[in-house]
Amino acid sequence: MSAAQAGATPPAAVRPRPAEVSVGEAFLVWLRIAALSFGGPAGQIAMMHKVLVEEKRWIGEHRFLHALNYCMLLPGPEAQQLATYIGWLMHRTKGGIIAGGLFILPGVLSIMALSWIYVLFGKVGIVTALFFGLKAAVLAIVLQAVVRISSRALKNRVMLAIAAIAFVLIFFARVPFPAIVLAAGLIGWLGGRAGLAVFRVGGGHGAGKGAIVEDSETLLGEELPAHARMSKAQAFRIAGIWLALWLVPVVILLLWLGPVNVFSQIATFFSTMAMVTFGGAYAVLAYVAQEGVQSYHWLQPGEMLDGLGMAETTPGPLIMVLQFVGFMGAYRTPGMLPPLLAGTLGGLLATWVTFIPCFLWIFLGAPFIERLRGNAAVAGALSAITAAVVGVILNLAIWFAVHTIFRTVRPFAAGPLRFDLPIASSVDLWALSLSAAAIVAVLRFRVGTIPVLAATSAAGIALYLVGLTG
Repeated sequence: MSAAQAGATPPAAVRPRPAEVSVGEAFLVWLRIAALSFGGPAGQIAMMHKVLVEEKRWIGEHRFLHALNYCMLLPGPEAQQLATYIGWLMHRTKGGIIAGGLFILPGVLSIMALSWIYVLFGKVGIVTALFFGLKAAVLAIVLQAVVRISSRALKNRVMLAIAAIAFVLIFFARVPFPAIVLAAGLIGWLGGRAGLAVFRVGGGHGAGKGAIVEDSETLLGEELPAHARMSKAQAFRIAGIWLALWLVPVVILLLWLGPVNVFSQIATFFSTMAMVTFGGAYAVLAYVAQEGVQSYHWLQPGEMLDGLGMAETTPGPLIMVLQFVGFMGAYRTPGMLPPLLAGTLGGLLATWVTFIPCFLWIFLGAPFIERLRGNAAVAGALSAITAAVVGVILNLAIWFAVHTIFRTVRPFAAGPLRFDLPIASSVDLWALSLSAAAIVAVLRFRVGTIPVLAATSAAGIALYLVGLTG
């Protein structure tokens, strides 16, 4: 009698590993992923998990999460870095460039096209009405980010206190975002190194549920690829190449145009952002909005909201909104260049100095990720930074709400306190109604990002057509 006939459970069959994939085949898959990369980092990571783990079985569940945990430790968009990491694992540096580059290419093209349309036709009534509706959805989406991140980050009173302090510092005292990140990271690092349990807080976006795909059944398997064994000479060469690609253009602009030129400012400002964008796009947008609007005067608060609406409705990382900020900054101060040419160059420059470091972090750091995993001090720093990010994103949500719902705000200053105070009599009832409807749809009924954006945009146009908004 066989085991099956006796009622015994037969051993699970091991599925054969997929055949090797050429660079050309991988290119087409990464192109598909890039075209479908809507919904922010959570949606993008879930989609990559579905394609790469469940459908193609290029990489197993544990290895996928291992890579994601490493990317969560890095500044910059974790979804784009995860794509770069997996592409590098499969086809070395060429694969990483293809995967990471394709991931951002649709966003670069889309945001650039929308930026041109915005400055050429943005004053046309129906275009203004479209962005009027988009702002309501953006506010709801940012509030959703606060809820989502806080639910996994604020697991104890210490983390809650870090988030609250971060909010007070950036909203009421306008303390720079990098200073908040560094302070939170230092506190977490010390707490983690001391072995305090409150700093052992899990993080990361969900990668999907269902049957686990074992590493041994995938294309990459469980073994360490040969190119992950990096010598010191190779590490120095990689660092030299990617640092040169990143910083040489910045130095040339500073020496050629001087530090006050708009292109030099874009290069230095967004290079700084590339080093401190822990916690994803929502975290850094508050600081970018603060500096781009209030310090550099590159764009107005409403325009910042319009740019975020563009990034929400196009494929690619949400942080692509920085390209719009760079575009508007150079467009407003073109110097001797035609404004549209200056804006295009400014947007591309912001994109270059924002994303080139992402490739550096992966190509240089990926071979050493095992050293980072399980490190209590690093885990503590990440936990504290994630908690601070909740406070920073809450600041962003309130900043958006003030500039979406109220037509007029006035600066308020008293000692160290400095913030925008809305004028109650200037409330826009239609903006308030649209925003409330979007918030209910997103938080109560969990309607997806694209349907909410489409609905509020259509509502904005409808209000304009019947003469209820100007």
